[in-house]
Amino acid sequence: MASEGSIKGQSAQEAVEHTTVLLDEAVDALLIDPAGLYVDGTFGRGGHSAQLLGRLSDQGSLIAIDKDPQAIEAGEAKFSQDSRIALVHGTFADLTSIVSKMDRTGDVSGVLLDLGVSSPQLDQAERGFSFLRDGPLDMRMDTSKGLSAAEWIADADEQEIARVIKEYGEERFARRRARAVITARAKSPILRTVQLANILAAAHPAWERGRHPATKAFQAIRIFINRELDDLEDLLGQVIDTLKVGGRLVVISFHSLEDRRVKRFIRDQEQGIKLPKNLPVRDVDRGVRLVKVGKAIKPTQDEVGGNVRSRSAVMRVAERVA
Repeated sequence: MASEGSIKGQSAQEAVEHTTVLLDEAVDALLIDPAGLYVDGTFGRGGHSAQLLGRLSDQGSLIAIDKDPQAIEAGEAKFSQDSRIALVHGTFADLTSIVSKMDRTGDVSGVLLDLGVSSPQLDQAERGFSFLRDGPLDMRMDTSKGLSAAEWIADADEQEIARVIKEYGEERFARRRARAVITARAKSPILRTVQLANILAAAHPAWERGRHPATKAFQAIRIFINRELDDLEDLLGQVIDTLKVGGRLVVISFHSLEDRRVKRFIRDQEQGIKLPKNLPVRDVDRGVRLVKVGKAIKPTQDEVGGNVRSRSAVMRVAERVA
C-alpha cells in the first residue's frame, strides 16, 4: 500500500501503477509452511497474494480480505482459476469471524497486513483520496457504506475537525485548519478534493519543505473515515488466537501512528506478565505468546528509487510461541 504523504515531486498528471512494497521480504517472513493457511488482510491488487500463491503447495490456501469492492472485483478476475484463494469483501478487523467460518481458528500459519491506501485508490480521482487530483471528496475504501469525507465535513463541528486532524494527522496547525474549513463551509459546501486542499493550504501558507500543506489533514480524514487505526487495534487483539504456534504476523506500515501501535503490541506481548527480576521462569510461565522476529525492515535504496511511495514503509514480524 502507500501514503500520499510520501509522494513528493509527483505531478497530478502522473498515474502510478501499483507496485507492491517489500514483496519478497514480506512473503519470505510470512511463509513457514507451503501447505498452510494464510490471511492477506489487505489484498489491494493482489501483489503479495500472487507471490504467496506461487510458493504455496496444492494443499496450501489463502484468505484475501479487502474493504474495497474494486479490489475484490479485480481479484476475482485475476485468480478465478485458483481454488486455493478465497476472496472476502470486508475488514481484517473481523479476522476471527472470517477464519472461524472455515473452522480454522488457531490453525493459521500467517497473517499479513500492508496498511494504508493503494496506488490505484490514490490515482483514481473519483475515489477522493488524493489532493493532487480533483474529484469528489469521498475517501471511503468501502464505497458501499459509511459517511464520505464530504458528508462528515458538512456536519462536524470545529472541535471535532481539529481533533481528527491533530490526532490522526499529527498536525500542529490543526485548530487553524479546522477553523478555515468551517469558515469556507459557511460560504459553500466542500465537495471536491482540490477545493479542500486549497482551503487547507491557505490556512498555512508556510509550506513544509517537500510536503504539500494538505498532506497531514488528508491523511487524518482518511484514517478517521475508514477507522483504520481502530481496525488495526481490533486485529491485534485477535491475531494471536487466530495463529497456530509458530505462525507469523507480518505488518507493513507507512506512518508512525500505525507503526507505533504494532511495535508496542509486539513489545507488550514479549514482556508478558511482569514478575520480579532474576526469577528462574520460562517465557511460557510469564504468559509470553508472541515474540518479534528480527529487526524492523525498510525498503532498500533500489526499491525506493523504483517506487517513491515505498520510502516510508516499515515492516515488523512476530511469531506465536505459545
